[in-house]
Amino acid sequence: MLKSKTFVKKTRSGGVMKIVREHYLRDDIWCGSEACSGCKQESTVLQTDACMESSLCSYPHYLVPDTNVVLHQIDVLEDPVIRNVIILQTVLQEVRHRSAPVYKRLKDVLHEKEKHFYTFTNEHHRETFIDREPGESANDRNDRAIRVAAKWYSQHLKTFECDKDGLKVVLLTNDQGNKQKAEESGLLVYKCEEYIKSLIANPELVDRLALVCVCISSNEIGSSKVLFPEHLPLSRIQAGIKCGSFLQGTFRASRDNYLEATVFVQGEGDDSTEVLLQGLQNLNRAVHQDVVAVQLLPRSQWVAPSSVVLQDEGAAKDDDVEEEEEEKALRISAAEAARKPTGKVVGIIKRNWRPFCGMLNVSQIKESTRHLFTPADRRVPRIRIETRQASTLAGHRIMVAIDGWPKDSRYPNGHFVRSLGSAGEKDTEQEVLLLEHDVPHQAFSQAVLSFLPKMPWAITPEDMVRREDLRHLSVCSVDPPGCTDIDDALHCRELENGNLEVGVHIADVSHFIRPSNALDKEAASRGTTVYLCGKRIDMVPELLSSNLCSLRSNVERFAFSCIWEMNHKAEVLKTRFTKSAINSKASLTYAEAQMRIDDTNMNDEITKSLRGLNKLAKTLKRQRIDKGALTLSSLEVRFHMDSETHDPIDLQTKELMETNSMVEEFMLLANISVAQKIYDEFSECALLRKHPAPPPSNYDILLKAAKSKDVEIHTDSAKALADSLDGAKVDGFPYFNTLLRILATRCMMQAVYFCSGMDSDFHHYGLASPIYTHFTSPIRRYADIIVHRLLAVAIGADSTYPDLMDKHKQSALCNNLNYRHKMSQYAQRASVAFHTQLFFKSRGILNEEGYVLFVRKNAIIVLIPKFGLEGTVFFDTKGKTVPNLVFDEEGPTLSVEQHIFCIFDKVKVTITLDDSNVQHQKIRMSLIEPVITGVSVPAPDAEPQAKKLKLDN
Repeated sequence: MLKSKTFVKKTRSGGVMKIVREHYLRDDIWCGSEACSGCKQESTVLQTDACMESSLCSYPHYLVPDTNVVLHQIDVLEDPVIRNVIILQTVLQEVRHRSAPVYKRLKDVLHEKEKHFYTFTNEHHRETFIDREPGESANDRNDRAIRVAAKWYSQHLKTFECDKDGLKVVLLTNDQGNKQKAEESGLLVYKCEEYIKSLIANPELVDRLALVCVCISSNEIGSSKVLFPEHLPLSRIQAGIKCGSFLQGTFRASRDNYLEATVFVQGEGDDSTEVLLQGLQNLNRAVHQDVVAVQLLPRSQWVAPSSVVLQDEGAAKDDDVEEEEEEKALRISAAEAARKPTGKVVGIIKRNWRPFCGMLNVSQIKESTRHLFTPADRRVPRIRIETRQASTLAGHRIMVAIDGWPKDSRYPNGHFVRSLGSAGEKDTEQEVLLLEHDVPHQAFSQAVLSFLPKMPWAITPEDMVRREDLRHLSVCSVDPPGCTDIDDALHCRELENGNLEVGVHIADVSHFIRPSNALDKEAASRGTTVYLCGKRIDMVPELLSSNLCSLRSNVERFAFSCIWEMNHKAEVLKTRFTKSAINSKASLTYAEAQMRIDDTNMNDEITKSLRGLNKLAKTLKRQRIDKGALTLSSLEVRFHMDSETHDPIDLQTKELMETNSMVEEFMLLANISVAQKIYDEFSECALLRKHPAPPPSNYDILLKAAKSKDVEIHTDSAKALADSLDGAKVDGFPYFNTLLRILATRCMMQAVYFCSGMDSDFHHYGLASPIYTHFTSPIRRYADIIVHRLLAVAIGADSTYPDLMDKHKQSALCNNLNYRHKMSQYAQRASVAFHTQLFFKSRGILNEEGYVLFVRKNAIIVLIPKFGLEGTVFFDTKGKTVPNLVFDEEGPTLSVEQHIFCIFDKVKVTITLDDSNVQHQKIRMSLIEPVITGVSVPAPDAEPQAKKLKLDN
C-alpha cells in the first residue's frame, strides 16, 4: 500500500517546488514473538515465557516503553533483568534525533540476543501507521502512534497466541496525559517507576531509576531558600550571544578549588579568551565541560584566580554559612594579584554529563536512603542519590549519573548506575581509570570481527600484482622488550654505485581495514592503542595487531615501504614509496640490536645493516639539531612486575640506547618524506601533524630557573633554545642540564593533527620541520591509516573514496584523534601513578635524594630521579605549627624559617603512601635535609626496609 504526501517548498531563487513524499505500508512486518502463530516469521526475538516477577504483572508480558522512558531510563533498560522489550520505530527515531549517546546505547542493547529486545517498524505497518491530525503536535501524534502500536500488539497476540497463556503487552510511560489516554483505550499501562518498584526479585533496580521531574531539594531538609539564579531560556541566550551581551564557552571547573572555574570562549582563528568565575552563585549549577552562556561582570567586580586550595569534603553543606566564609577567603587572597575578566553563568546551552565514577559518602542518619556521592574527578560536584544498598556499596567504586540540578538544591540529583568493585583493587581501579578517561575498552563486537580475514591467511599471487617483492632483503625490527604489535622494520644495504639504500617498512594495516566498514569505524572511534602498565587496549583486534599486521620475524607480511637512496653523508638523493611484501629476518629488542652493533665478532647481514643504519642516524640527528630541533627530556619509568600477582616489585627510569635514537631518526625521516608527498598530491585534504611554538609567557619558569644558576636561555626560536640548552652547564652539577630540559618540556604546547585545507601553519616547532605527519605506526594510531590511504592513492596503489577527499570530514576526524590521543596520555599517566602507589604501599618509608623542580607559596615540588617521581613537600600541614613562610615570586624562592629554597636545590626526603582517603591516595614527602628545626623530620631507620627489598628481589 502506498501513501503519499504532497507539499510545496520555496526555492532560493524565489520559485516554488512541488515535493511528493511516498510512504510505503506493508502487511508482512512480523511481530517478532515466538508465541505467535499468525506471522510467517523465520526467526523470533520475543520469548513465549516472558516472565518477570512483578507484583503488578503476575502474567507473562512484553514491555513497550515510550520515548521519554528510553531517554531517561536507559540505565534501567540496559540491566540484564529487563528482557522482552518492544522498541517501536517511532521511539527509535525520536531517540535518534534527541540523544546520540542514548541512541547508540539502545542500538547496542538491541544487538544483545540474550536481552530479547525487538524493533517493530510500526511506521510502515498498514495497521499501525497513523497520519498526523489537523492541529495535532508532532509529539502528540507520536504518543498516539505508540498507543496504537501497543493496542495492535495486544489484540494481535490475543488472536494468534499459540498457548493462550494470557501473554500481555504493558506500556511504560511517565507522561500523565499519555497514561490517561492509554487507560481510556483499554491498554495496560504503568509509570516506569511503579513498574520497576513492583519487581519483587530485583529491588536494587529502583536505585537505577533516573529522577525525572522529581527534585530532592534542600527545602525537604529544612530550608526553602533558593540557592541559585534561574537559568535563562535558550531563546534569550541565543539573542544575548547574537547581540554580544553574553559569551558562549566551555565550562572548566578547577581541580583545586570547588568555588572557582573558567569558561573558555573560542574567538576568531587562534583568538580566544578565558572568563573567570568565582562563588557558587556565579558557577550557577554548571558542571565541568558543559557549554554555557556567561555574562561579564562590571570591571569593578573583576577578580584574580585564587591560590587557595578548597575541596568540597566532609558532611553535606546544606546551610551556606561555611561557604560564605570560604568565598570571603577567596576574595581576600585574590585582592593583590592581577585581575582577569570575571563573569557569571546565566544559562546552559549543552549539558555534557556522563556517568561518573566515585564513591558513596554514607549518610550518618540511620535508615536514610539519601546519600552523597563523591566523584573521583575533583572537578565534578558531589551528587545526591537515593539508594537502599548503601551498606553494600560502602567502600566500593560505583558509577552515578546526574538527572538534574534544581535551583533550590546545593547538589545535583542523580541515580546509581552500577558497582565497579572494591576500591583499591587493581582491576577495579583500572576500570575506573579507563572510564574516567573515556577510553573505549569493550570487547570488539561480532560486527567488527566479521571483517577480519579468514584463517589460515597467506599471500597469494593475486596479492603481488600491485606489490614489490622485498622478501629477499635483510629486514629486521627493533622494539622494546615484549612488543608484539610490531609496526616498523628497517634495512640498509650498499648499492653498486657506492651509495646506500635505506628502507623503512611499515605494516600495511590499510590493506586489512577497508574504508567505512564496521572494523574501520571502530578503529576511527578508538583512535589509538592505549598502553597501561601491564595492559594494552588495542585499537584493532588482536588478530591484526599481534599477528597478521605485526612485522614479526620469519613470516611473510604486507608492508608499505619508504625507500631512499642516500650517500654516506646521509643526504637523500632519491625517495620512492611502494606497497610491498617483506620477510623480517630478526625481531630484536633495543638492547639486542645494540649488542650486535657493539660486538666486533658479528658480521652477518643483519648486523652490517644495523651498523649502517646507526651511522647514518647519528648524522641525521646532528643535521636536525643544527637546523634547530629540540632535544628535550622527560623521565619515563618502567615497572618490573611479579609474575604471579602482577604487582610492581621494582621501579626504574628507562635507559635510552643508541638504537632507540637510530629507530627514531628513520621514523622521523619517513614521516617527513610522506608528509611532503601527500601534501604535494592533496593540498586540501592531507592529514598532517603540527607542533605550535609556545607563547613567550610559557618560558617564564624556565628562564627564572636558569637565571637562579646564572645561566642565560634564549627562546626567540627553536634553534636559539636548542643552542642555549646545549650550552647550559653548572660546574659540579652534572644533572643540571637534564633538569633544565625537563622544565623546557613542560613549557611546550601539545602537538595536534589537522587537515591541510583547514589551516595555514604547518610548522613542527620541536622537530624544526616545515611539514610533518604520522605514517609509521598504523597498528596503534588511526591517523597513520588515513595517511597510508592518501599515500596509496598518490602512488596509484589504491582507489580513493569521498570522505578521504572531504576536508571538513578530515578536520572532524582530526578533532576526535586529538581528543583520543590526549585522553590516552592522561590514562597512561594515571596508570603509572596508580602502580607507583602500589609500589610504595609495600615499601613502607623510603629515604631518597631529589631536586626542587618548582617552588610554591606553601610548598616545594621535588623530583626523585631514581624513580622518575614528583611529589610535594607541604610546609603548612593541617594540625601542625605553620613555620614562618616568605614567598618571592620573582625568584621564585620560598623562605622557610631561615632557609631559602630555590629551583634545582638538592634535598633529601622521606617517601610514603598516604592511603587515608581510599579514593584519592597520594604519595607524601617530608623533608629530611636540609635540617630545619620544627620542619624537617628525622631520617627513619632504613635497615629493616633494605632487608625487605632484598627479600622481595
